[in-house]
Amino acid sequence: MTVDMSVALGAMKLRGPVLAASGTFGYGTEVPLLDRSALGAMVSKGIFLRAREGTAPPRIAETPSGMLNAIGLQGPGAEALVRDYAPRWAEWDFPVLVNINGESASEYGELTARLDGVAGIAGFEINISCPNVEQGGLYFGNDPHAAAAVTEAVRKRTKLPVWVKLTPMVGDIGVIARAVESAGADALCAINTFVGMSIDINSYGPRLSFRTGGLSGPAIRPLAVHLAHQAARAVRIPVIGIGGIMRADDALEFLVAGCSAVQVGTATFVNPNAIAEVHDGIGAFLTAKGFGSLDELPRYLPRD
Repeated sequence: MTVDMSVALGAMKLRGPVLAASGTFGYGTEVPLLDRSALGAMVSKGIFLRAREGTAPPRIAETPSGMLNAIGLQGPGAEALVRDYAPRWAEWDFPVLVNINGESASEYGELTARLDGVAGIAGFEINISCPNVEQGGLYFGNDPHAAAAVTEAVRKRTKLPVWVKLTPMVGDIGVIARAVESAGADALCAINTFVGMSIDINSYGPRLSFRTGGLSGPAIRPLAVHLAHQAARAVRIPVIGIGGIMRADDALEFLVAGCSAVQVGTATFVNPNAIAEVHDGIGAFLTAKGFGSLDELPRYLPRD
């Protein structure tokens, strides 16, 4: 029996539920796409309107069952992305969404307008884990009004799919989820990394030059499943689960918890075939259970 692995995320139709997460596949050209046929879609490395150098090394530190990174959103800027990468994406057989960043709501909108309509760009993933310089450095993702303002600024400048990547560093992720849904988001991505720190006891200081970094990997998976589930219960738009997925069973936890699709990231650093293996494993599970499509998979979504 052939299982239908396709998934609809709003108006976007994907051939499979496993996506490459932002920041782990670069812009898709820097790493060999060994599992291209298994990709439902790819989210590019984060981009700002203008080029950024990022943080000084060391930028990555391994931790038990995970890793910390503080890349600082290094990137070439919108002009270089349009010139060097988007034309290649237009030739690929899966959609590429651009992870966009800004220091103000207007900057997010300006960046969206610059990228909207460019061949090869299928949609936008808004990173709201950036500091809002207009509000003294508070993070957009911590405040529902700021998160909604960014979402609205992007929504007004494009008709392409708009996804919002939620931060876990909030008291109630449902509040943020509902705010960005009301502002026009087509889907949510849950979650971004947790803030963490690792100390080198021999040098008596942090292992990362930036001191703190984003914690990813299997260590955060139970937390991520919980938060993705809470987001899915709060909204009617699709939720894409992210956080510590290493194998098919991990992805299935997110799917049963209410997610429509998943993103795989850190796993690809240790296993370049991780996305293909997760995709194939989901298919094998559905076949073994007698399901004809991903839509038939039961979801655990009790509503309050």
